[in-house]
Amino acid sequence: MDGIKGVYGLIGEKLSHSYSPIIHNEILKRLNIEGEYILFEIERGRLKEKISELKNKVKGLNVTIPYKLEIMEFLDDISDEAKKIGAVNTIDLKDNLMIGYNTDYFGFKAMLDVYNIEIKNRGAVVLGSGGASKAVISSLLDNGIGEIVLVSRDKVGAEDKFKGIKCIEYGELHNLRNLDYIINCTPVGMYPNINFSPVDKDILQNYSVAIDLIYNPTKTLFLKMAEEMGLKAVNGLYMLIAQAVKAQKIWNGVSIDDEIIKEIFEIIYKEVEIKDRY
Repeated sequence: MDGIKGVYGLIGEKLSHSYSPIIHNEILKRLNIEGEYILFEIERGRLKEKISELKNKVKGLNVTIPYKLEIMEFLDDISDEAKKIGAVNTIDLKDNLMIGYNTDYFGFKAMLDVYNIEIKNRGAVVLGSGGASKAVISSLLDNGIGEIVLVSRDKVGAEDKFKGIKCIEYGELHNLRNLDYIINCTPVGMYPNINFSPVDKDILQNYSVAIDLIYNPTKTLFLKMAEEMGLKAVNGLYMLIAQAVKAQKIWNGVSIDDEIIKEIFEIIYKEVEIKDRY
């Protein structure tokens, strides 16, 4: 793989706190691929213009808030899992074509596996109805989840987007019983607004596992409360790294061992933990 060159990057609206460059540059280094990963902040309303500019300059792109859905109209083709989810977070650029994928789908399953979270025939509550929720729910369904309840501030809108999934408002959460997992797919609790949680302890006490897709800070208030109550608490850092590895597989057609994910996880986790202290 010597001599392979490429520019890769992340597009989104606000990216200053992203760990993606560190993660991808670590992957590239370990694979001996010559390349660099860059952040491309894009103002609202300028996505089409910027994508046209980047199309011939980069080999691959990741996509984050708020463009995972909007980007789809500018792509030449979309993978099966991304079509099903209705959101794209990875773009492969080859032969002047842009192909969309959803690597969050694979990253979430990798996270469940590494933390030994068995979902077959279990029940899960998913908080939030954005693009991340779509990937999580699709992964849960494809891997045998028994029951899913989606919680949204816009119940009617969620019912329209998530056909066949039970949708409730936050005020109805206290009525739920006998579900195993609660998964936060909202940005509530993310740096710098770390003193907030999407739910309180009265809700958390009904579950055995709390998963937060947020990784900065490493322990959100949501996860801190869950730990205090004896729940298994998992953040989204491993998912972030696993989905990045999947993206590199797509861009470079390489096989990447799971040990690389674990090595990079250890490096990034320490960095995030250090930043959490300040």
